[in-house]
Amino acid sequence: MITVSLISLGCAKNLVDSEIMVGHLQKAGMTLIPEAEKADVVIVNTCSFLQSAKEESIQSILEVNQERGLRKRRKEQKLIVAGCMAQRFAKELPQAMPEIDAFIGLDQVTQVATIIEGLFAHERGKKDAPEVLVSKRSTFIPDYDTPRFRLTPKHTAYLKIAEGCNHTCTFCAIPKIRGSHRSRTVESVVAEARQLVADGVKEINLISQDTTYFGMDTWEQRPNPKSAVDSTRGTALTTLLRELQAIPGDFWIRLLYTHPAHWSDELIQTIAECPKVARYIDIPLQHISDHMLGAMKRETGGDYIRDLLARIRRGIPGIAIRTTFIVGFPGETEADIDELCTFIQETKFERLGVFRYSQEEGTRAAKLAHQIAPKEKERRWHRTMALQKEIAASVGQKYVGKTLRVLVEEPGVARGEADAPDIDGRIYVSPKLPVGKFAKVKITGFQDYDLLALPPGEKPAVLKTAKPAQ
Repeated sequence: MITVSLISLGCAKNLVDSEIMVGHLQKAGMTLIPEAEKADVVIVNTCSFLQSAKEESIQSILEVNQERGLRKRRKEQKLIVAGCMAQRFAKELPQAMPEIDAFIGLDQVTQVATIIEGLFAHERGKKDAPEVLVSKRSTFIPDYDTPRFRLTPKHTAYLKIAEGCNHTCTFCAIPKIRGSHRSRTVESVVAEARQLVADGVKEINLISQDTTYFGMDTWEQRPNPKSAVDSTRGTALTTLLRELQAIPGDFWIRLLYTHPAHWSDELIQTIAECPKVARYIDIPLQHISDHMLGAMKRETGGDYIRDLLARIRRGIPGIAIRTTFIVGFPGETEADIDELCTFIQETKFERLGVFRYSQEEGTRAAKLAHQIAPKEKERRWHRTMALQKEIAASVGQKYVGKTLRVLVEEPGVARGEADAPDIDGRIYVSPKLPVGKFAKVKITGFQDYDLLALPPGEKPAVLKTAKPAQ
């Protein structure tokens, strides 16, 4: 029996790919074990969205390969590199890492068991090059019956509703890695959601590169692409949300990775009318300056963004908005940063992250003049995050005294509707609350980006010290 250890890096979308690989390995009768040193095969599912992610992927591969070389009894261990980095650098990696047994792309996740069997069926010579099994352009998309073994806690799951991206943001290589946007059908997503709820999942996180583009690639007649405020945009997503709302059971639906260009009044109304949809949206804006938004090819302007956020908050009372910005983009001026900081102060996002611009090879922005020095990027990052830390304190203060419904993650730790897995804050609660269940707690205090809470009527106890968000 072949034993396999899998190291999954990167985002939730990559994690779903890992889960699909594990599902197919189990279906083929292979055994998954956590200890890489004991496995017959090690798979590193890589990320290469940013330079830092690529460096982490390379470091993980080198560590596994070094350990493999030190273990005489495991000298026949196979090492497979999968995921975004293998897809993006399929030509370069085999020469840079000839000791790897195989590189597999995003379309090969369902073929991983057969690939492993092939590696053991043919003895590899010392001079043999690694196998490179990467489609030129990714086209795969999972279905509701695609074998999959979830690697998340039993009570929460990621549901990939689409794959790929049609946007042409100048800083991003995702379309070249993941291919063009392709949506699943509403029926397929709903069928998988029903399975998840039946398995006890309490939180379904809808993910893709752009969840608000869901279904638009299947329209026979698309709305005017130049009109970012077309009220018909997002119709397929609203249909999906209402279908998910109709599934019997007590669970949250969380909307991640939305693009501002595809929001509509109908989507806002749908979220407001669907109580199972968490009062939380993830909407990466990247900047507010028209100068920067134009250079980034973001398809929206500053005035449109301001109006959209106002409509969202007006239409969905109690909504928590999470966004991300990029600082240090080529040509960004001090005036651009001033405008961004003013916008952050005025808008008071409940959740906010800031990226330092990463000059990614193969992107148009990488070739632009006026690249910003790393030290200056760092200064701008600290300036924006210092603002958000102050805002987070005021947001936390507003929760004190309120009773919130939370999902208990682990003993003494929970999340509210305003907190997505892994990326947002935590709520520290009584360790007596059952893990994987909903509970109501009263907020008694806050620390940095986290909240402190106890069930109503329970006397204060010693709580863990909350750590600031990174």
